[in-house]
Amino acid sequence: MSRIPGVLIGLGLALGAGHACADDPCAAATWEHERALFRQAPQVINAGVSAAQLPVLKPDVHYEVNLSAQPQVAFALAPAKKKEVPGSRAGLAQLTLEHAGVYRISLSAPVWVDVIANGTLLESRDHQGRHGCDAPQKIVEFTLPAGTALTLQLSASSGASVDVAITPAPAPTPAAPAPR
Repeated sequence: MSRIPGVLIGLGLALGAGHACADDPCAAATWEHERALFRQAPQVINAGVSAAQLPVLKPDVHYEVNLSAQPQVAFALAPAKKKEVPGSRAGLAQLTLEHAGVYRISLSAPVWVDVIANGTLLESRDHQGRHGCDAPQKIVEFTLPAGTALTLQLSASSGASVDVAITPAPAPTPAAPAPR
């Protein structure tokens, strides 16, 4: 009895599995920790509409954040993204970190995110996204201080809610030594 048909079937299954992964818009993302969080059931919270009522977010937790109509939100500072689309939704939240460092804010949709510390908008240091992927779809990195109440402003959302997770960014991989 020949083993060739079995080998060909196994090869076909392996190639088919590879093709399915290639069709997964999230497959190429290097966000293993964030993707694992997004597979967990989210904690559902309502975003604040003013500084007087800010829900508190914690790192390494998957949240589903319910947003309000953007004109109803009293932002601490004007969002850095000026373009507002009719029907946009927005919201506010608070975060205080124990350790300073680079953190990722992961979002399930193309929502604009600003972070405010001590009355100043912080500049993002990097961002990445995957169209068609919502687990997460977008990650924005910020260098964040410890022990400071940070305000997260979510704006320009087309959806009524957005999934959010805040995670420490992985340490950069050290460069390989140069060959001699």
